Amino acid sequence: MNERTEITELAALLRSQVPIILIQTHEEPRILKLLEQAGNLEGQMLFQWSIVDGLRRLGRDESIYNTNELIDALKHVDKTPQNGVYVFCDAHPGFRDPVIVRLIRETALEHFKTARTLVFVSPKFDELPGELLRLAAHFRPHLPTREDIRTIIRNEAQLWQSRSGEKPRGDRAVIEQITLHLMGLEQDDVRRLVRQAFRTDGELNAADLRRILSTKHEALGGAGALGFEASTVKFDQLGGLAKMKHWVALRRVPFMESTVADAVDMPRGIVLLGVQGGGKSLAARAIAGEWNVPLMRLDFGALYNKYHGETERNLRQAFAAAEGMAPCVLWIDEIEKGVSTGSGDNDGGVSRRVLGALLTWLAERRRPVFIVATANDISQLPPELIRKGRFDEIFFVDFPNAAARRQIFAIHLGKRALDVAAFDLPALVAATGGFSGAEIEQAVIAASFEARAAGRPVDMAALLGELSRTRPLSVVMAERVEALRRWATDRAVMADDTRDA
Repeated sequence: MNERTEITELAALLRSQVPIILIQTHEEPRILKLLEQAGNLEGQMLFQWSIVDGLRRLGRDESIYNTNELIDALKHVDKTPQNGVYVFCDAHPGFRDPVIVRLIRETALEHFKTARTLVFVSPKFDELPGELLRLAAHFRPHLPTREDIRTIIRNEAQLWQSRSGEKPRGDRAVIEQITLHLMGLEQDDVRRLVRQAFRTDGELNAADLRRILSTKHEALGGAGALGFEASTVKFDQLGGLAKMKHWVALRRVPFMESTVADAVDMPRGIVLLGVQGGGKSLAARAIAGEWNVPLMRLDFGALYNKYHGETERNLRQAFAAAEGMAPCVLWIDEIEKGVSTGSGDNDGGVSRRVLGALLTWLAERRRPVFIVATANDISQLPPELIRKGRFDEIFFVDFPNAAARRQIFAIHLGKRALDVAAFDLPALVAATGGFSGAEIEQAVIAASFEARAAGRPVDMAALLGELSRTRPLSVVMAERVEALRRWATDRAVMADDTRDA
């Protein structure tokens, strides 16, 4: 890891006489070490403040009297003629106090007379006052590269072996997945997670990968509007949709190998339009499971906030978290409910601003985040969202054809430990023309409940009886389904082969 580059960048900031430097990080000890080395290069003394220890010169135990409170420490710095670098750790709560903001500003404005550089190190800087931002520069610590992470894994493996006397274990493919998903985390977090994995059982395995993804999601802000799921669904658990599966399979390697340099040609995402219960949600999970990447689900309901600007802020945070989890699949379920084609007057323009933020991110993102947007009513989506370039393709998910229904019956019967060979699949397929995958699954579930209550096994009679009592959506909503099909005929790619009657 090239810490020398970071030291050089910090030294350049000190040399340029920027009065305020902001460093957002959880790696406080590492950053303090870098600052000390940069200060030595520039011949500047370093002072450190925390609410526990007060203000003291770095490397000395004795604190300056009566400086534990932030306001007192700032008053001391404002009055002292001592040039130097003053590092404030976790001072961000004070930015809400106008007196403290004014003290910081006065010290910064006097920098040309007395070179006192104020460095604020904190895990977060929420709502930093604009009057301070104009006087400040941001320093962003470097995140470890893929090779840096491989080095950390090798070092931790050697440490484990030297302490335990056992040779560490791990499947090469899983280790590469772990290396990939550790990217975006700070060095200390990477080292801690790898060390935990080795000290649990001396092995890097799939369980460690799931824990790393969960920890990474929490580190990026937790749940909020962006849910996390380690999908285990594969394409063989998804009946039908053969054309979509083939299209996705061709793009797995280009997506997984995407870097910032070649992000222009990175697979961007798809829209799955179709009938309710057709398998769109399961398809989103299956894409993530097939590619073995985390599935992030964006909940528009959790985004919206009654306060002005908060909804857009929540959306930006969700996008930032998704990019932090990259490579991943971002599933936007029922996207038509989150953006509006109308004027937006009924919600104060929030829908228009959300749409604008979404379009901007779709155009500018460079991290490998593959979007799967599902929709039941394409007429509610604005044309600028579904034009070519925003998404790679629009797939229409119709009711499953005969071959797909046969697959779906086999999947759901097998999932419930029922012998597929004991059922007349052609008869079941013939009885379910126009049924969705969800309706077929519910019929199998209902027949299982009925059979269990009667103390007998599930058989053909029970299944056919349940199917005969089901009124499929293709009949109940026939007009709307047909209108959706007409729209999709010339505007979308069929996700499966030609449907049957």
